[in-house]
Amino acid sequence: MNQNNPVPGVGGDKYIPFNERTGEASVVYFTRDLSAAGLQKMYQRVGAAITGKAAIKLHTGEQFGPNIIPHEWVQNLVEKELPQATIIETNTYYAGDRDTTEKHRETLKVNGWTFCPVDITDAEGTVMLPVKGGKWFTEMSVGKSMLNYDSLLVLTHFKGHTMGGFGGSNKNIGIGCADGKIGKAMIHSRLAGKGGEEDMWTIAEEELMERISESTKATVDHFGKNITFINVMRNMSVDCDCAGCLAEKVVTPNIGILASNDILALDQACIDLVFALSEADGNALRERIITRHGLRQLSYMKELGMGNDRYTLIDTDHADTEIQPKNAVAGVKPFVELPIVTERRLKAMAAMAAAEQE
Repeated sequence: MNQNNPVPGVGGDKYIPFNERTGEASVVYFTRDLSAAGLQKMYQRVGAAITGKAAIKLHTGEQFGPNIIPHEWVQNLVEKELPQATIIETNTYYAGDRDTTEKHRETLKVNGWTFCPVDITDAEGTVMLPVKGGKWFTEMSVGKSMLNYDSLLVLTHFKGHTMGGFGGSNKNIGIGCADGKIGKAMIHSRLAGKGGEEDMWTIAEEELMERISESTKATVDHFGKNITFINVMRNMSVDCDCAGCLAEKVVTPNIGILASNDILALDQACIDLVFALSEADGNALRERIITRHGLRQLSYMKELGMGNDRYTLIDTDHADTEIQPKNAVAGVKPFVELPIVTERRLKAMAAMAAAEQE
């Protein structure tokens, strides 16, 4: 931990339009094709960064979670593009289906992550990575075996988040690569290692976004040029996949898949697409992002030199023409929940109500 009494920044509840941003621009690729083929196409645009022993960091979800990236899509990607890759995860900070390695392994089986190796990187210990230029941390605790890999594909289900406002590539790495008992506690609790459960969630708003981003920077710096990012904008509940079947019902339309070698540009582009949606389509997710001050993730990543918040959005569905966010979301269709998801949600809610009455 840093000992300089840092002060959180401000503005996490203020959306900055594209024309008010400054600096260089990165390239972000976009497709509306939400399928295994669409995911493979996006990987082919950014996959040159993945060499040697490759890891794929994704949120494998709580048991029967309805909104995670379909495992069939990832299986297709592994078989056709990354046959030697390993999915990496860490155990959770909160109690649930994945807070121990044993329970985590069972959940992986339930959710279909059985087609390639899955490395729970903190199962055999942790290691500290330096945080360069951070104000909250000088180092971050991550799963020890993450350092066994030469490159990292950050494959993210973009959605809302109960505390972070939104979960993009930044949250996927910042929380997801930090180990379950030390790293995640460093991010979430001001009394990490000193208090009980009542101290587990004492960090929020701008400070939380900054801590997440500093944790992300440790992993991004570790992999250097051998890291790339894909965000899947599908089944975007305002809640994280950590909520499983209890996540708030999805009301935001599906949009597409985006990819970039620049983590900030990618997360910023996804936010811009959300803010380009109509009032009816985008209000729920926008409100979640703003009320949690989640936009501080973006401005702080820029302050840390992690990328550019300006970008060129390339429409891969139309001969790689440059496209604006408002055009990318034109014609989106209202989200329709599958009947099986509704059934699972109702069962989960009934089970929780019954447990509370016991």
